[in-house]
Amino acid sequence: MKSKTSAYAEVFILKYIQMKKVLFCLSLAMLTSSVAFAQPELVTGPAITLDKETHDYGDIAFDANGACQFKVTNTGTEPLILSNCQGSCGCTVPKCDPNPIAPGASSFIDVKYDTKRTGPFQKSVTINSNAVNAPVKVVTIKGTVGADPGLAPTGAPEKAPVGAPVKQ
Repeated sequence: MKSKTSAYAEVFILKYIQMKKVLFCLSLAMLTSSVAFAQPELVTGPAITLDKETHDYGDIAFDANGACQFKVTNTGTEPLILSNCQGSCGCTVPKCDPNPIAPGASSFIDVKYDTKRTGPFQKSVTINSNAVNAPVKVVTIKGTVGADPGLAPTGAPEKAPVGAPVKQ
C-alpha cells in the first residue's frame, strides 16, 4: 500500500505535466496566430514594389516580339510617380505610365527589346520615381536571340562559280 505522501507526489507530478502541456499549446497557438495575422509594414509616403527584378526571355527567335512587362505596385500611403524610365541602350525601350499610381494600386512598365540583334544579351532599365523606399530602381532583361534565318551560317563553304575549275 502506498503512503499518503507518495500519493500526493504522484498527483502533483501529473498536474505539473498537464500544466506544461497546456502552457505549451497556448504558446504555440499565440505564436501561430501572430505569424498568421502579421501585416506588412506600411511605408509613409510613396513606395515602389516590383513583381520581378529580372525578365528572362530565354531563347527567343530572331525578329520575334521582344515585349515584356514589369508590374509596379505602390505599397505606400501617397501617390507614386514614375518620373523617368531609361533603357541602358537604344535596343531597349521602356515606357512608363506618367500618371500617379494611387496607394495600393498598380501600373505596368512596358519594355521592348530589339530582337534583330543576334546572340546573348543582358540589358537594364533604370526607373526613377518619388518612392521613399527606392527612388532609383534598376530591373534587368536578358536572353539569347537566335540566328537570322536569312543569313548563311558563318564558316559555311562558299559555292564556286559555275564553270570554274575544280581544285584537286
